[in-house]
Parts: sequence; structure tokens; C-alpha cells
Amino acid sequence: MTNPSPSPRKKPRSKLKKINFSLRDKWKHILKDVEKKEIPVTFLQAIAVTLIDGTVVDINIRELIMAGTDPDDIEIMIDAKLKALDDIIHDVDFFISIDDVVKTVQPVTDELLKDL
Repeated sequence: MTNPSPSPRKKPRSKLKKINFSLRDKWKHILKDVEKKEIPVTFLQAIAVTLIDGTVVDINIRELIMAGTDPDDIEIMIDAKLKALDDIIHDVDFFISIDDVVKTVQPVTDELLKDL
């Protein structure tokens, strides 16, 4: 009786997997995990204010900036509106432009880390 030929050995699978993120995905992931207390207006796409009666008021920040409104004026207007409506606001959602964050922060990050 002959022994059957041994089965080919399989390469062990690595328990670590490399995840390839695009530059935009990397920043999206980073921003998701960072506590954001203050966000520059220029990084915002929009703000959605949900009132206690369920009404949602959308403020398109990107549109205001594209129309030439000064970001400082936008910030003052938003602060004033949020303070005035504070007692009837249920929630405020800020929508960040990941692309603008990448364009602004990535070059600085690259410069800081270039010698590592």
C-alpha cells in the first residue's frame, strides 16, 4: 500500500490586513473620531437645524460662500440665529466638506512628516 501524496501546504494567512484608504477616506475616518468643538465656517458644506416641532431648517454654507458672502459674516449670522432659536432647537447637524479639509490640512501634514 502506498501513501497518498501529501497535500500542498497552504500559506498561513496573516491576521493583519492592510487597508488602503484614499486620501479623502483617510481624512473622513480621522474627522469621524475627533471631537469637534469649533469648525471653521470655510470647512462647512451645510448646517441642518432640527426644531422641537420636527421642522428642519437647512443652511447651505457652501452656497453662501460661493455667492461671495464673507465667512466671518456667515459665522456671525449663524451664531446669532442659533442663540435666538436656542429654546426651540432639538438638534444641530454640521456637514463638513472633507475635500476642503484635505486641501487645507494635508499639505501641512505632509510638510510636518516629510523627514520621518
